[in-house]
Amino acid sequence: MEHRIVSREEWLAARKAHLANEKELTRRRDALSAERRALPWVRIEKTYTFEGWDGALSLSDLFAGNSQLIIYHFMFGPGAREGCPSCSFLADHFDGANRHLRHHDVSLVVVSRAPYAEFQNFRHRMGWDFPWVSSANSDFNYDFHVSPSPEEQAAGRYEYNYALHDGQGGEMPGFSVFYRNDAGEIFHTYSTYARGGDLLIGAHNFLDMTPKGRNEVGIMDWVRHHDRYPVKPLGAASFQPELAVSSRCD
Repeated sequence: MEHRIVSREEWLAARKAHLANEKELTRRRDALSAERRALPWVRIEKTYTFEGWDGALSLSDLFAGNSQLIIYHFMFGPGAREGCPSCSFLADHFDGANRHLRHHDVSLVVVSRAPYAEFQNFRHRMGWDFPWVSSANSDFNYDFHVSPSPEEQAAGRYEYNYALHDGQGGEMPGFSVFYRNDAGEIFHTYSTYARGGDLLIGAHNFLDMTPKGRNEVGIMDWVRHHDRYPVKPLGAASFQPELAVSSRCD
């Protein structure tokens, strides 16, 4: 890998110039986050029923005592045998975040359209502990435009990421955010789709600091389920066996 090599002084000057751009991006991101929080809300009037760890659950149940709820729409449709690698890559970040979010008035729950029993083997295989429920018996996925409705499939035109697309469509990823007030009313505050969830992939932020970056041709073309990578990463230096054992996700 060839690159421009300079003196320490030249490197420092370039780094300081780039730091100014990084700080500007941080300020702009803070402003964008404030703008997002100021968006208007929509009251949820419809009743949604989910299948989960306690049998039938309402949307209110998913808040688990908190006033804020983040739902990840995980691509796992009826009849699927495993989740999509990209959704799984993102979901690998959830358990660590959940250890903190649930203590800061936020519940994070994953929702898929497959029946609850159909994704349990995969969840155990991945070693995930986060709440994961099924929306199979409701219109939830259709209403939040992460699964094409029967009507959309019949018409050959479906909505995703705030745009209409031709075709039958399929399960698609996204996040939806809700707020519940003291009166028990629930409001839809925000949804984002496709690359809108990119910032929540911590591994990408690590890669973005490296010389090779994400090192991909297509988006996430290198990503596999975490148990499908080679036992030893290609080109990695050997490391002590005891460290390998302690870092495994069994």
